[in-house]
Amino acid sequence: MSAFYVVVENLNDWQPYYPSQDVITFDDYLEKINEPGSKRVRVINLCRSYRYLTAGYYCSLLAEARGHHVTPSLATINDLGRKSLASLQLETTRKILQKLEPPADSKTLNFHLWFGQAIDPAWSKLGQSIFESLPCPLLEVSLAYKNEWQIKQVKAISLKSLTDPHEQEVFASTFEKFSNKMWRKPKARKACRYDLAILINADEEMPPSDNKALKLFEKSARQLGIATDFITKKDYIRLPEYDGLFIRETTAVDHHTYRFAKKAEAEDLVVIDDPTSILRCTNKIYLADLLTTHKIPTPKTAFLTRISTTSLQKLINDIGLPMVLKIPDGSFSRGIIKVETQQQLEAGAKELMRNSALLLAQEFLYTEYDWRIGVLNNKPLYACRYYMVNDHWQIYQHGEHASKSGDFETLPILETPKQVLDIATKATRLIGNGLYGVDIKQSADRVVVIEVNDNPSIEAGVEDKYLGDQLYLEIMGEFLRRMETRGR
Repeated sequence: MSAFYVVVENLNDWQPYYPSQDVITFDDYLEKINEPGSKRVRVINLCRSYRYLTAGYYCSLLAEARGHHVTPSLATINDLGRKSLASLQLETTRKILQKLEPPADSKTLNFHLWFGQAIDPAWSKLGQSIFESLPCPLLEVSLAYKNEWQIKQVKAISLKSLTDPHEQEVFASTFEKFSNKMWRKPKARKACRYDLAILINADEEMPPSDNKALKLFEKSARQLGIATDFITKKDYIRLPEYDGLFIRETTAVDHHTYRFAKKAEAEDLVVIDDPTSILRCTNKIYLADLLTTHKIPTPKTAFLTRISTTSLQKLINDIGLPMVLKIPDGSFSRGIIKVETQQQLEAGAKELMRNSALLLAQEFLYTEYDWRIGVLNNKPLYACRYYMVNDHWQIYQHGEHASKSGDFETLPILETPKQVLDIATKATRLIGNGLYGVDIKQSADRVVVIEVNDNPSIEAGVEDKYLGDQLYLEIMGEFLRRMETRGR
């Protein structure tokens, strides 16, 4: 059972809004210790100030000490209190700011946000991004224009700052939606022991799992007593509601998927992909160095930091032609090119270095297929052969309007070469104990690891072709095992 409180300094602060038994004063909150029977306690801190040693500061401090999930957190309060920390948190807003229209007249602008929402829809994307980085109920944003919009200041404000009746009305509406969506548990959940959030992106062109596979994850979780919610990047603030997070969106470090993983880990959720796995897998430079250091067989590999006749010739001498150039964080065969001559090498390196200061160069090994070994908690779970696209050297071929993929074959683990399984598990032990997809090339007696994916594809009718529903039960069963042993 969950408890929910809105904490204010004085009940008169809530007077313009609908009365609610959930609204209590800070003094009342001081008297409330962890109530028996409450599985979770949620707190929205709407005290008048969050400055150090004020009631608002102590409200969030005590909430965290009591194990309550509070908005804003102490970390957010501290970030808002120091401009340098707030600026660091707001790095993710730059791309949104660059796309905003220049001002018609004034080059400065102030507007209010409540739970990331603004009255003017022109600021909705920016507001949501700010709220994801600095989750605070009420914020005032100051912008200045110099060649492009820049955030001059973000500061917390109090309910008493909302004096305009229209603002009060919009705040009340937004708060109602926020509290209903973010904090209220559907009645159907009571039959389940645990709650799992599955992070997805419905607009992603090539997501790790298709809709049918997602439904099978949901079905398997329900069979094990786990309730699931499909969430998106807008639901960052909701993470403390759950016992676990399963990321089914393509991951990257400079991306909200990594922030979700970090937040989930900080809230003591069971999380796959965990942030360490994302860090170690999504950067091919790091991964290649890690595998080489631990003597895991890989293709001949070198790094390219500058383009010169000497460096390119050395690369050819060390690796040979043809070779493959990769940007560190490409996925689904993107940011990877094959070069067959020194001229192609120079042109390809220049093209890729527009987006990366460092490139990975690898020996080209042609095979009809790549092995993909799915590994969960360092045990092989499934085995697939992904075949190259016809008349192409990769599994995926990206065209101007569409992408193609080659055929596949799914095999029982028992029929997969032992050498392939052994090298897959050796590689994943260097990463962690999550869910991984290890890409391997096998040519005669030579077996090498191409890369380890922290967010492997699991699509209905492909990776589950042999195990069927059991594949989804195995993964959800691992979530259940970790939830039950968490904290022991």
